[in-house]
Amino acid sequence: MAEEKKMINGGDVLIKCLLKENVKYLFGIPGGQFLNMYDAIYQWGREQGIDTVLFRHEAAAAHAADAWARVTNTPGICFGTVGPGATNLISGVGAAWADNIPVITIVPQVNSEFQDSFTLQGSLDQITMYKPITKYQKSIRKIKEIPDAVHKAFREALGGRPQPVLLEIFEDAFLEEIEEDALPILNTENYRSIEKPAIKDELIEKALDLLLKAKKPIIVSGGGVSRTEGWNELEEFVDYLQLPVITTGSGMGTIPEKSKYLLGAGVAGMGLKVIPEADVIVALGCKFSWTMAHGKEPFWKDSQTLIQVDIDPSIIGRAKPITLGIQGDCKQFLRQILEKAKKREKIEKREWLEQLVQTRQNNIEKLNKKLSKDKIPIMPKRLIKDIFESMDKDAILILDGGDISVSAAEQIYDYNTRKPLSTLAATGMGQLGTAVPYGIGAKLAKPDKQVVAIAGDGAFMINVQDLETAVRLKLKNLVYVVANNSSWGMIKSGQKLFKGKRYIDVDLPEFDYAKCAEGFGCYGEVVTDPNEIKPAFERAKNSGKPAVLDVKIDFETPDTTKIMGSMGIL
Repeated sequence: MAEEKKMINGGDVLIKCLLKENVKYLFGIPGGQFLNMYDAIYQWGREQGIDTVLFRHEAAAAHAADAWARVTNTPGICFGTVGPGATNLISGVGAAWADNIPVITIVPQVNSEFQDSFTLQGSLDQITMYKPITKYQKSIRKIKEIPDAVHKAFREALGGRPQPVLLEIFEDAFLEEIEEDALPILNTENYRSIEKPAIKDELIEKALDLLLKAKKPIIVSGGGVSRTEGWNELEEFVDYLQLPVITTGSGMGTIPEKSKYLLGAGVAGMGLKVIPEADVIVALGCKFSWTMAHGKEPFWKDSQTLIQVDIDPSIIGRAKPITLGIQGDCKQFLRQILEKAKKREKIEKREWLEQLVQTRQNNIEKLNKKLSKDKIPIMPKRLIKDIFESMDKDAILILDGGDISVSAAEQIYDYNTRKPLSTLAATGMGQLGTAVPYGIGAKLAKPDKQVVAIAGDGAFMINVQDLETAVRLKLKNLVYVVANNSSWGMIKSGQKLFKGKRYIDVDLPEFDYAKCAEGFGCYGEVVTDPNEIKPAFERAKNSGKPAVLDVKIDFETPDTTKIMGSMGIL
């Protein structure tokens, strides 16, 4: 008698495909159409290393998948049910889209039998809804389409400029069955390219010649260096040619913080001096977004020589006139130009760099003097300094908020070690409410690392419900620091600077975030004295629970907010 062939359903096929991509977690909330997917995980998926992480809001689940992708440099997976689940995911997916983060979003669609029949959660064109915030969208109606669709999703999410993609799976495909060996599921190397193409030698030589002739060159290290993991090549290259470096928000950590070549992040702090004086700029994977003042005057000059390297040709020359545009992978570019540079004479000293290093040191000493005062309410920059000095050297840092994030960016390299892929901020969309879910996603991705999130009080409340998720997952050494000035600080700064202090809808009531956190099962503590910041942080990290420090700070507008606000950027 012939052996009966084993049948599998669409849920089984989807999980098999995700396991081929070494997916460990799917972040989301269940829905009826996902029953077969969940059952596959329950029956055999967990044994093979894949599981779901239940959130209390789909937007938070998408943010957690985003954080996973930022920290691991592999796609994060989020999901939500058809209709409201899909709409709730949008803000999280949109934040990932704005920062070029590969997030794969999976949503079901109602059974074809009930289309256009006003069934529960039906009649919503989810594909069209996601088109503006995803690079690729695929609707799947049959089980045999699932493997190819998953392959395409990963290929698109990771190919070229990384961005989110959408997979919509009709309930029909989840319910359909097929013989287990009838659907081949390819290994990664069998359906997408891993190696990056080489860049023409003549372009590399041109870029090197321009740099060698420069009197005041700078490197702008952006997200392209982070995503291609080109930080070792960058460090060796700037040392060989004695080149000062500023990073974008997405490029934070791509040069060691102790390096004399590192001057700061974006247009904050030293950027205000370095950028306008530079004669040759090499922009590596940098979009010249608002954090880089759009590449415009008065920070930047059109007369500057700009060498722009980006995997996406649509970015090159988009914000600022270029002298030399190079389409390519940033790590590959750095490998090739470093090889060419080593055939030239090594630059031992550059006066421009030495001057900048001294100026930066002077600025830090001035700030230290100011922050030595024990002012109450606590100065925002004192809070930032003390938290940065308290953190582990390899901690993952999350910034969530307006003015407090700007203050942190101004000091990001002054008191803290920033490793590659360890600084998370939804800068492109300016998304608020990322602290809690980013913390969860980052901690699951790197359970041995300390995770610290600094959030404004307004931002912190947006996804506060998922403190319960952090507690349920028993996450430790995860510390949320709420910079509490009882206001929507950045908007209040705008009304203060440009509207004659006519404040409206910017003042928040007094609220005890520590007590709120305790209600979820977290460790909570209120801090009002600047001398208690560091001891409180120690208690929080050693509490054995997710922890929330409610730190009462003064309302104070950062210098960068003032400057960029006056330019109409904020």
